[in-house]
Amino acid sequence: QVQLVESGGGLVQAGGSLRLSCAASGRTFSMYTMGWFRQAPGKERESVAAIGKSGGSKYYVDSVKGRFTISRDNAKNTVYLQMNSLKPEDTAVYYCAAGRPGAIGSWSNPYEYDYWGQGTQVTVSS
Repeated sequence: QVQLVESGGGLVQAGGSLRLSCAASGRTFSMYTMGWFRQAPGKERESVAAIGKSGGSKYYVDSVKGRFTISRDNAKNTVYLQMNSLKPEDTAVYYCAAGRPGAIGSWSNPYEYDYWGQGTQVTVSS
């Protein structure tokens, strides 16, 4: 079992920055690919970014490339999402997830992830 707890959400003006953190319990954190997803009201859950077990491989959805950076610290059992140049359309509940998906092409699929945090709200005002 892996328990995930997100933090760092909040209200920010367009163009601002936020850093999300996701702390994981257990000693198997480094065995999991970690993903960040988001869900806006009335919309489906969307993959934002994912990072491989060692941190060497990363995936980003096109809409956040160049603005968001995913990273992980396996010694601290934590994954981060640095979000810069935020836009109102980034407003959503952000979730972190742990899983063991196959090839990087499947990292955006939420069904590939077994464990989910409770989510943290990010609101970007215009």
